Amino acid sequence: MLACNKEILFVVNVPEFFISHRLPLAVAAQAEGYKVHVASAAGKCVDEILSLGFKHHVIPFVRSGQNPLVELITVVKLISLMRRIQPDLVHLITIKPVLYGGIAARVAGVKSVVAAVSGLGTVFLASSRFGRLRKWLVTRLYGAAFKQQQLAVIFQNPDDRDTLLQADVLSTEQIRMIRGSGVALEKYPLCKEPEGRPVVVMAARLLRDKGVAEFVEAAQLLTQRELDVEMRLIGSPDPGNPTTVTPEELARWAEEGCVNLLGFREDIATQYAAANIVCLPSYYGEGLPKCLVEAAACGRAVVTTDHPGCRDAIIPNVTGLLVPIKDSVALADAIQRFVEDAQLRHRMGEAGRTLAEEVFAIEKIVSQHMEIYNELVSS
Repeated sequence: MLACNKEILFVVNVPEFFISHRLPLAVAAQAEGYKVHVASAAGKCVDEILSLGFKHHVIPFVRSGQNPLVELITVVKLISLMRRIQPDLVHLITIKPVLYGGIAARVAGVKSVVAAVSGLGTVFLASSRFGRLRKWLVTRLYGAAFKQQQLAVIFQNPDDRDTLLQADVLSTEQIRMIRGSGVALEKYPLCKEPEGRPVVVMAARLLRDKGVAEFVEAAQLLTQRELDVEMRLIGSPDPGNPTTVTPEELARWAEEGCVNLLGFREDIATQYAAANIVCLPSYYGEGLPKCLVEAAACGRAVVTTDHPGCRDAIIPNVTGLLVPIKDSVALADAIQRFVEDAQLRHRMGEAGRTLAEEVFAIEKIVSQHMEIYNELVSS
């Protein structure tokens, strides 16, 4: 066990993401003797963070903000915070915290930094003149953020790793690979599929880049084919994101009736237990989608895209099927294949549970992180 005077600072956009994706790491670090600090924007989960004995610091992250002055203020506040608490280790999570927190840690003289690159978003996919300029700027920011005394950069898929390696912003010695954020297997138990009409579930933020429109189009195609299946869409729009689905689109889909709109839900394990198939037709810059890890834990066959992050969450043709991005016909065909072949989806669902137990179990993910923490702090 480490000495109790060690301090770790987690930096993340919003407290809700910290609770849903990184809380087990903080709990494990606390158990190993760290004093845990969390820096994020304000939010409803701050009270839960404080109740666990962690110290919370408000940093005004604006996820979709592009005002240079506002962004600079965020960096300055991070520098001030790091200088004040002088953490032994900083763990930066998601794009802005990695970029801004990395620069702040360098200025503040933090000795050890872990940067979690859980997806690159859409920046590196842009082809317009403005998009190329933005890509150049973000690449330069990654280069500045990764110039640390001691650094470990955690990637969830090899495509993101190779993109930043080719951009020459880090070295191979700084790279660590951990497949996703993990899943608590006891909260997502393997359960028998429900009887009756097959149910397909997509659970995601309602963004076009997540493939929401393709999911609806696939549902329309399956309706035209008179396939007996229920398509359920779980999630809510994200007004701060330029690719969000609009209320008008949701109203139109509800009126058409091809998709059952369930809105935002927190009982995802229950929703997967009530489903036969899980779908994520994303072409977003995913790290490794947590929803697909959770689907595997529940023993559900998956249909997802042949896209970085998504394809890394399954074993193709063993735990699920891959389809091309933005191809609603191929998506409908894959769903229909699973609907019509119960034996196939049962076999792939069982293989998914085995994958979750062997690779995605939260205990394994936490252990890999603790090894990185101890390696950096003890150097």
